[in-house]
Amino acid sequence: MRLPQSCSISFSIRLLSITVLLFCAAVPRVHARGTTQQLSSSPANLRFGSVAITQSETQSVALTNNGQTGITISAVTASCSGFSVSGLNLPAVVAAGQSVTLSVNFAPVATGWIDGNVTVTSNAANPSLQIGLRGTGVNSDFLTAAPSSLSFGKVSVGSNSALSVVLTNSGAGTKTLTAFQTVGSSFSVSGPTLPVVLNPGQTVALNVTFTPQATGAISGSVFVPGPNLNIPLTGTGTTTTVGQLTIAPTSLNFGSVDIGNTTTQPSTISASGGSVTISSASSSSSQFSIAGASFPLTLSAGQSAQWNIVYAPTTSGSASATLTLISNASDAKATESLTGTGVPPQVNLSWNTSTSSVIGYNVYRGTAVGSYSKINTSLDPNTMYTDSNVVSGTTYYYAATAVNSSGQESSYSTPLQVAIP
Repeated sequence: MRLPQSCSISFSIRLLSITVLLFCAAVPRVHARGTTQQLSSSPANLRFGSVAITQSETQSVALTNNGQTGITISAVTASCSGFSVSGLNLPAVVAAGQSVTLSVNFAPVATGWIDGNVTVTSNAANPSLQIGLRGTGVNSDFLTAAPSSLSFGKVSVGSNSALSVVLTNSGAGTKTLTAFQTVGSSFSVSGPTLPVVLNPGQTVALNVTFTPQATGAISGSVFVPGPNLNIPLTGTGTTTTVGQLTIAPTSLNFGSVDIGNTTTQPSTISASGGSVTISSASSSSSQFSIAGASFPLTLSAGQSAQWNIVYAPTTSGSASATLTLISNASDAKATESLTGTGVPPQVNLSWNTSTSSVIGYNVYRGTAVGSYSKINTSLDPNTMYTDSNVVSGTTYYYAATAVNSSGQESSYSTPLQVAIP
């Protein structure tokens, strides 16, 4: 068994720690008489799982004052390199019965298992609160999650909200998933029947449900043993009625669009159950954008708004994106899938049939009137031609000639000017 990297000074200290733990286990009555700490953390420990040394993972901790008087947090420190804390402006005053949120980030600088802790110093009855940390630095992630974390926003106590996450085998070998573990009693996970075998590139979807039992910020995670993948979860329990935001349709397909041109489709957003304020909207691809919207945008319960989604392809081939709306709705992130295909620009030409007896036509193109080059490789018996070899931003001049059975070619037709977008 490989021993974890430790922030302890010497082995003797680690041995002393083990001895104390064993002693506490042997006298459970003494442990049972312990009182609730004035300052507590939820969760009490953070497990980050395996994180690539080029990546990072952030989890949240709720620090709660369980006492009858306010306290002041004066310092928050992480004991190991690779762990850092943020989110609190110190000194931070926490009123009785209130909570504040602390963010802990794990960005491993080397491979291996790392144990550490965060120490929260305050004037509470327990002046030094420790939050256990554990994570593993790896060279690469063999199992990845999309999205890498889930935020449920505000959900009424007793109600629930569900989000999905897709797990992908990003490695070269087969991976077998045997369990999905949740941290935090307000979160639950459901998915396929276990075990699940994932070949390279294969995916599986999980559904995570947030059912807050109390008000305030709540943190947790979904942990996948084996690959040691950890998915942070956050949400806020509230007693107020929280609105829901829906997008219709949930997906838009723009079909084929010439590069340099644009096309639009309408999208409708609706609020139900309560007022919803949309703070921002973003697209994961610059080829898709929103027209006719400004933020923040507030919708009352039962109210709808419509805007246009614009597809302006800049590259050929299929394109996809996700439109994400950030709001104070129960589902803090509402999404719409966008797809389309960029088609290289082309010019479709047609002309009148020659009044003389001819066997076909030639098509000429140039960037100036009278300076042409033939672009058809063989005599065209039809009166139509498609030129797919054009460049955006260029103006072309086209002319056609007729050829009879003796091979005689007519003069150029009247030139046609075409500007490529």
